Amino acid sequence: MSESIRLLMVEDSKDDAELALRLLRRGGYEIVSQCVETPQGFIGALNRESWDLVVCDYSMPQFSGLEALGILRARSTKTPFIFLSGTMGEETAVAALQRGAQDYVMKNNLRRLVPAVGRVLRDAEEGRARDRLQRQVYQLQRFEAIGRLAGGVAHDFNNLLGVISGFAELGTEEAPDIRTKERFQRIYDQAKHGAALTSQLLAFARRQLLQPRYVDINNLITKTLELLGSSLGKDIKIETCLTPDSVVTLADPTQIEQVLMNLLWNARDAMPRGGQIVIATRTVEIEDEFVKTHPYAKRGQYLSIVVSDTGAGMDSATRDRIFEPFFTTKDVGKGPGLGLATVYGIVKQHDGIVEVQSEPGYGTVFQVFLPATAGLVEIAVAAPTKAAPHHAGVNETILFVDDQAELRDLAFHSLRSQGYQIITASDGREGVSLFKENAQIIKAVVLDMTMPVCGGAQAYKEMCAIRSDFAVVFTSGDSAHSQQVHSDLGNDTIFLPKPYSLKALAQAIRQALECQGSLSRKPVAEFSTTHRLTN
Repeated sequence: MSESIRLLMVEDSKDDAELALRLLRRGGYEIVSQCVETPQGFIGALNRESWDLVVCDYSMPQFSGLEALGILRARSTKTPFIFLSGTMGEETAVAALQRGAQDYVMKNNLRRLVPAVGRVLRDAEEGRARDRLQRQVYQLQRFEAIGRLAGGVAHDFNNLLGVISGFAELGTEEAPDIRTKERFQRIYDQAKHGAALTSQLLAFARRQLLQPRYVDINNLITKTLELLGSSLGKDIKIETCLTPDSVVTLADPTQIEQVLMNLLWNARDAMPRGGQIVIATRTVEIEDEFVKTHPYAKRGQYLSIVVSDTGAGMDSATRDRIFEPFFTTKDVGKGPGLGLATVYGIVKQHDGIVEVQSEPGYGTVFQVFLPATAGLVEIAVAAPTKAAPHHAGVNETILFVDDQAELRDLAFHSLRSQGYQIITASDGREGVSLFKENAQIIKAVVLDMTMPVCGGAQAYKEMCAIRSDFAVVFTSGDSAHSQQVHSDLGNDTIFLPKPYSLKALAQAIRQALECQGSLSRKPVAEFSTTHRLTN
């Protein structure tokens, strides 16, 4: 089977050039070629076209092969370069190889030209594959570092938002007039908006709480399109090409729906004057060749979701950054740049792969791979929620342990107003000490998972060694801790993600107290005290 190559020849003899081309065509190559013999012609050809190979005479009246090699390598290109000469000595040839040529062929031994071209083209392709792999590894490492930073920022920011929303909630309840109440409500609403942004950061960092079940991707796509309705715009044409095969995956349908919506909104924004979006699904088998060039991929069957648009497309510099949090090509105020970062995080947390192909003027194609599975599609049924009793605390004593002084102050005043007796501690070590001093009267403990000196998990273990029949509510600005709590202590253990409202805090405490006798909590010895994060 013939191989097509674009060949730039630097040769002052038309006969020698034609002979070389004839040999290569006989060797199985389909050649698109150009022949030049001056520096100006060589530079012009490089500027106009992209070449797979340069074959260059060593000595010419107006131009030398070493000059041509120097011009090519000065462009930081790795295009293979072969000298073709009748006068080149061995010492000169070695020096040329040291300066960046891939091979040399003597004109009196042209039978070596075809195998030499084959070898350097194979080496060039292997080099490009290594470069692609290195770029992917570097990008993964960069995203991992950004993810750790984003997760840490989101955790700390959730603590601050908890304080802001808490005081706004108190202000709304205690405001002396409607106007003041409305102002506090606006502060509270903005804090909730900030919490939504931190949730997207946690998605990028792969620290979202997932609720996976067996999902039919085709049905999910259909429902997502129905949900979006005409919000994508009347000038956007949407086509679907969904495989008739079973496309079931074990995933959190809410999170995958978010992936689909973000990809569709991104496609819409790339086509301000209208265009076409195509959504396609199919099953694919990922094999060793794909795994070799994708360090995060695993062999097996996957579901492929493709979202393509006819928009402006992207250059390589933009493609390399599109999944970074807060990176955006939109005008200021048109979006925070978290949509594609959220897509990246959600897909990765589902052990999937997301790829993008795009060129300026040729639109963009996003392809999401999710592990395929065998299972019956589960229908989501909303479980009836049991409302926690809202009676006062009737002097029940609560130990509230959190390193945020403002949160302790908020909890103290809010819970005291509901009839509870409140003891506060600034870290787990102080919390254990106060628990020991007041072990006979403490009915419930609220524990932040991440604190200096001693975190919530370790503090809980030490408290249980003193007395185990107390209610507990765990809190954290990092929702990944929910998985740890429920895995180690049981699904009915109460976890309250930050930022939480004062009403939610009171309800969680009340629920913990009311359910204390019926909890099927695992033995505390199984509770991991390490800061486990699935990153």
